[in-house]
Amino acid sequence: MTSLHSVFEDLHTARSLADTLQAVADGVVNGLGYKLACVNLVRPDGDLVVAAFAGNSATEAQISGRVGSRESWERRLSMGEPWGELRFIPHAESWVFNEDDVPQWHTEGPAPLSEDEWHPSDILFAPMYTPGVSGGSRGELIGVLSVDQPRNGRRPGLEQYEALQSYVFQASIAIGNARLRANMQRALVRLEREQQSLRASEQSFRQSFEYAPSGMAIAEMDGDQHGRILRTNDALCRLLGRPASAMRRYSFSDLVHPEDIHLVLRISVEGGRAELRLGRRDGTYVWVSLRNSVVADAANGPRFLLTHVEDIEERKLRELQLAHRASHDSLTGLPNGGELRSRLKAMLCPSREHKDQPDSGALEDNLRAPSHTHLQTPSKSANGSRSLAVLFCDLDGFKSINDRYGHGTGDAVLIEVARRLSRQVRDGDTVARLSGDQFVVLAAGLSRADAHDLSVKLRNEIIQPIRVDDRAMRVGASFGIGWAHCGMTADETLNSADQQMYKAKRSGESIS
Repeated sequence: MTSLHSVFEDLHTARSLADTLQAVADGVVNGLGYKLACVNLVRPDGDLVVAAFAGNSATEAQISGRVGSRESWERRLSMGEPWGELRFIPHAESWVFNEDDVPQWHTEGPAPLSEDEWHPSDILFAPMYTPGVSGGSRGELIGVLSVDQPRNGRRPGLEQYEALQSYVFQASIAIGNARLRANMQRALVRLEREQQSLRASEQSFRQSFEYAPSGMAIAEMDGDQHGRILRTNDALCRLLGRPASAMRRYSFSDLVHPEDIHLVLRISVEGGRAELRLGRRDGTYVWVSLRNSVVADAANGPRFLLTHVEDIEERKLRELQLAHRASHDSLTGLPNGGELRSRLKAMLCPSREHKDQPDSGALEDNLRAPSHTHLQTPSKSANGSRSLAVLFCDLDGFKSINDRYGHGTGDAVLIEVARRLSRQVRDGDTVARLSGDQFVVLAAGLSRADAHDLSVKLRNEIIQPIRVDDRAMRVGASFGIGWAHCGMTADETLNSADQQMYKAKRSGESIS
């Protein structure tokens, strides 16, 4: 996730079209798991030129600037095997194109031992298109991204080529925006330097502004009305579902999500870029990339802000989905072991072995939680207001269900157990699946008696019959109760509760 986020940042922060094209190629190599990447850009005459290359400097020197005819490229794309929007040409068929004029390179390597391994002569193309005028459609071809040599040595699977498709979508927007920025910068230079052709320059800027495919706005910078929107284009009005007349009553700080207000304030003075949420007319929010450029008057200083607003909702949703998959169990939807340890760590002081060697992550945690409340094990008489109970649950009899009825039935039982546990805890408590048939509940502010009562309630809920495929079956549950206190690590806390659970199993009790 971190490398992908960095790659997307590089795409949209490149200063020029050339920098953007190189960032596209570098992003494939640095973030998507391929060793070589080539950007073939459509020229005004329709042919494609190698505009950027990444992964091998010798190959780059050999192939940069070479041109392939549009006819040859169209033939390759039409004959390639469709992988979603991608086109794959296996090595067994690539010889057909040996005589065309598409620039290509040759990589050395042994023949693969299995069908899913990458062959040195395999070819994978990712066409890039301008955004379509309506949802789901695509515009004109602006280039083709060629990738080679997956680092894992295998043909890309579903997730890999979906990631490449998403990347190509963002790359197409970045290239289009780079071209737009170049045009707008030229228009702005003309406004400043060519006073005699002022009207022609204003008309050029107006057309670039009005017909830009993404949102554009102009806002005041001086006086009491600093930040007030003066003008918007149709794309921005459609994105936010607000008419232009209504937009002039707001500034972007009025429209931004309350949690993102600091971001828009930061870039409203000196310009810059931020990813934040803007409010639509229907009350929902949309993720956008908002870039402010200060347009200055040579005599009087800053005059207004030129704002470019790009819809990144789809990409943000993908990032959130990827983050959720990484931190949650795919079967039950509960937090997984890594997420459980992360939440535990956030609630505990640094352990003794780390106190003398704080790392950057620990410093960041301290900044996020400056008023940490120390956790302690409750005494028999204490109310436990500063305690954190760790309930370790291991299912009894689950293996026999798996062995007798199969893993499908076993999975259904685990899903139902997860649902029952989640239903019985309070808002703010954590229910996680640690592994297999083991679950953990984190519940803060409990006394010993409260924790015992909770474990009894959870066990009584679990042992109720579970119906799967018209069969009623039962599982038991053994609980161990541990207590987190500052100075312990997350693993020490979990091991303590685990030991209590095994103590209950050995003694024949269900709870310890």
